[in-house]
Order: sequence, then structure tokens, then C-alpha cells
Amino acid sequence: MPRKLPDRDELHIWREFIESTEALRTRVTGRLHDDTGLSAGDYTVLLALSEAPETRMRSSELAGHVGWERSRLSHHLGRMERRGLIARTGAPGDNRGALIVLTAEGGAAFRAATVPHLRVVRELFVDALTPEQLTAAGEIAAALRAHLSGR
Repeated sequence: MPRKLPDRDELHIWREFIESTEALRTRVTGRLHDDTGLSAGDYTVLLALSEAPETRMRSSELAGHVGWERSRLSHHLGRMERRGLIARTGAPGDNRGALIVLTAEGGAAFRAATVPHLRVVRELFVDALTPEQLTAAGEIAAALRAHLSGR
């Protein structure tokens, strides 16, 4: 049985959702960079490392955690390493694996970026919604994530 295509109203909602989230992402990442000099990718990696045990992760684990292809992560980590935000070391017991380590400079950059970033999230996302809409947005995000992951 062929699947039913979205109707006009459903397509309108889809376009509003996609265009709004893209505009929001663009504004948030632009402000993050302007306020802190970090890209959204930098912040994502630094956040993951800051939450990891001993502020380090295997590169394969980090790729899965941030949802990036390994080649994309590798290129991005190279840029971050040249800026002193992370360091790569050998993984104990695995000659092929690498550990990605948050440096002191990377930790300081992450801590300095956190408050300005959270202010922008509050200003552009949280404050734009009523408490009920914010709850609904969380439920929608969780339903989409579960659907996309096959749960």
C-alpha cells in the first residue's frame, strides 16, 4: 500500500518547523561565534569532553556522541588541536585508537562560552515560548528523536 503524502496543512507546518529551526540555529551559532570565537562544532565537542570522565573520550566514542561522521570529526579535531583546545593521545592498549583530551585552554574557552551561550538560548528560544509551548517542544523533540532512532 503506498504511503500517503503530506497534505497542504501538514506541508505548511513542516516548512514552518524547518525554516524556524534553521533560522534559530543560524542565530544561535552566529551569536556563539561573535560572543566567544567558538563555532557550534567547537562548543559541541568541548561540551562532550567536559562531561566525559577525566575530560577525555576515544575518538570513535566522541563521533558517536556528537553524531558526526568520523572523517568530519577528524578534520574538526585537527583545527581544534591547532588552536590548543584539545589534544590527541594514544589510547592505552589500542595502537589504532586515539583519545581526545580537553586541554586547560579548551576547558577555559568552554567555561567562558557557557554563560553567553546559555543567555542566547534563553533569549532566542526559551523566552519566545510559553511554559506550555516549551513543554510541547520538548515532547515533540523526544518523539522525533525516538522515531528517527527506531524506538
